Formats: sequence, structure tokens, C-alpha cells
Amino acid sequence: MRIAVVGTGYVGLVTGTCFAETGNNVTCVDIDVNKINKLKSGTITIYEPGLETLFERNLKQGRLTFTTDLKEGIKDAELIFLALPTPPGEDGSADLKYILGVASDLGKIMEEYAVIVDKSTVPVGTAEKVHAKIAENAKVEFDVVSNPEFLREGVAVEDFMKPDRVVVGTSSERAKKVMERLYAPFIRQGNPLIFMDERSAEMTKYAANSFLATKITFMNEIANLCELAGANVDMVRRGIGTDARIGNRFLFPGVGYGGSCFPKDVQALAKTASEHNYDFKILKSVMEVNEAQKTKLIPAVKEYFNNDLNGKKIAMWGLAFKPNTDDIREAPALYNIDALLEAGAKVSAYDPEGMENVKQILGNKIEFADSPYGTLVEADAIMIMTEWPLFRTPDFKLIGHLLKNKAIFDGRNLFEPDQMREMGYYYISIGREKVA
Repeated sequence: MRIAVVGTGYVGLVTGTCFAETGNNVTCVDIDVNKINKLKSGTITIYEPGLETLFERNLKQGRLTFTTDLKEGIKDAELIFLALPTPPGEDGSADLKYILGVASDLGKIMEEYAVIVDKSTVPVGTAEKVHAKIAENAKVEFDVVSNPEFLREGVAVEDFMKPDRVVVGTSSERAKKVMERLYAPFIRQGNPLIFMDERSAEMTKYAANSFLATKITFMNEIANLCELAGANVDMVRRGIGTDARIGNRFLFPGVGYGGSCFPKDVQALAKTASEHNYDFKILKSVMEVNEAQKTKLIPAVKEYFNNDLNGKKIAMWGLAFKPNTDDIREAPALYNIDALLEAGAKVSAYDPEGMENVKQILGNKIEFADSPYGTLVEADAIMIMTEWPLFRTPDFKLIGHLLKNKAIFDGRNLFEPDQMREMGYYYISIGREKVA
């Protein structure tokens, strides 16, 4: 099949590359000339495990091409995917200006029937708006379909190639047949291709992410209560996670969720509820708790230093919002850096993939090290913000030698309190006993 993907961000590049991998001819379109030139030359512009191999293979074999010309990109395309940003506005609603702008352009240049696919996460009713915008200028038939993505950063290629389910919102039998043909290679193992109306498909994406965000937030609330009640959140997590009705995923407490999806989608769903005069109390609480959770460790750090962080150097391990990605959007690390700097502290940070993105935001406001241990020179304590695998089994003897104080503030519960006690560390984690 001939496919156009408009937008070469995280979702667009993964989508285009994975469709090319199953034999389709895919053209990705973007207005960013520098990005397109990099992609054409074989330089991938995001970090996602497993993607580079597929990208290089399909680029070399000619199934994956790139252009800045929308008309050229959609020529002869049976499907046109819109994978464009929907940033949150000041009121939390999703900004549709990029999607509707492209939709308006498509109406002017489409020369034959195509299925327009909303791949971006969009509010309920967006498919109708896109259809209306295209129809203002269209001279050919077309259908607009909602096909939300459920990609987890860090395992996005696997999620795309072997999806739990594929959700398609359409009221058109013609579009349905096109989507069935497109996704046939991805559902051979019996994973469902679920058809529904457009509005339900749009709601499904927001509902899924908001439920997962709620699950994380509930566990963080339990962790906070465990600290007060003298319980161990790890034991509680195991106790409830083995209940088949609950499951063991998204039950790990920490310093809150971040990234490009959960914060934005929870806000957008809350805004949708508000527009329909519905008081979505749970979502309001989720947002409130998560905001506070991000900097939960800051009071503990201040207490350790007798409320005087002026001149103290804090080593920060992890900047990305989660491991196996370079995405720093809404990352708890950024909130903690701001709080530390405001209190007069200095920060030396290391992250395997996220440092360049943070440098673009913070410049020289903090130090960047070339290894986890490089952050520890003259440092007074460690804060752990991302659960990268290389942080899980560090050289504690070397850490103790380099640090001025053997103090670790662990926002991801990487280490066991008993182990920290045996080695003489001051250790604060989430929802577990304090080791002092």
C-alpha cells in the first residue's frame, strides 16, 4: 500500500518506519527542513530502541522516503496519517491548529480518494472537525478515521509490530476495508482489530491513558500512606499485584508520571469533561497528587541539610521521564532541578540519552557529567530520578568514596533499605522505611 505520514515526531517516525517494514511504500512529510535532511541522509532524529535498524533497512531499500512537500508526499497515497503535535493549551485542552491546518491544505491538493487517519491523540469530535475542514476545499471523496496509538516509549517498535489491540473509529465501510487490509500483518496472532465509531475511538485513547495515570497515582498515594503508617509499599504492591482483577503493571511508586502522553491526556480529558459540565473528581485528584509527587523528595533533602542547600552539590541520576527514551517532557527531574537551584544548590546530572535535550532547556545552569560517577565529584548527595538499568547495581564502595556524605534520595526505589543500612548509607525512598 502507498502511505503518507504527516509529521515525523515520535509517533510519526515510528508509524512510518513500522508500516514500511511490512512492505508498504511510506512517505513521511514534515515542514522542518533540517529534520527531513537528516532523515534523508540516514540520521535518525529520536532515540527509540530497535527503531534505528528498521529505519536504516527501509530507507536503504527505498520503502521509506522523506519530503517537505505535502503535495508530493501524498501523491497516490491510499492512506494519509496525521501524526502531528496536539500540545495542551493554557486551559488544558488539546490545540488542534496543526492538524486542522494540514486538513485544510489536504482539501486543496487531494486528487483521488484517500483515507485520512487521525493518529495523534485528539479530543472527542476531532474526526468531524477534520472532515469538515477538508471538505471546505475537497473535489474528491475521502474518509476520516480515528486510529489512536498506544505506543510506550522505550518499547514502541514492539508495541507497534505486536499490538495488544488496534482501535479504529470509522462509520465508513469503504474505509474499514482499507484499514483491515493495512493492519492484517499486525494481527496475525489473534490480537483484536476493534472497530467502533470515531468518537468512541477518540475517547478510548484518553480513557486508557487516564486510567493508567490514575493507577500510578493511586499507588503513589498508598506509598505516602505507607510511610506514615510504617508499612512497606513493596510488600503492598506484591500483595495487590497478584490479584488478577488489578494486575501487577503500573503499580510502582515513585516521583510521579511524566512524558508526552499521560500529563497531556489527563488534562485534555478533564477539559472535555468540563466542556460537558461534568465534574470529573478523580481526574482532578490525579493531577493534583501527581504535581505534588514530582518534588516529594525535596523536603527530605532539605531536612537532611538542616534546611540549608546553599552551595550544596546534588548529583542527579536520570533526566528522562522514564528509561529507554530521551524524552524529557514533563520529566520529574526538571521540577526537582528547578527546586534545587531555587534553594541555592548546584546540580550535576547524568542520563544516558536525555542530556542533550536538557542542555537545550537549561544550558549551563547545571553541570553534565559523562558517567554516573562523574556527577559525584565533590557532591553532597545523590537524587535518583529515572530507573535506568545501569543505575541498579552501581559500585557502592566507589560512591561512598566520592560523595561527601553517604546520602541517597531514591525517587524510583532502586535499592533495598536493608542493603543501604548495612553499607552505612542515609537512604530515603518512596513508601518505605527511612534509613538513617
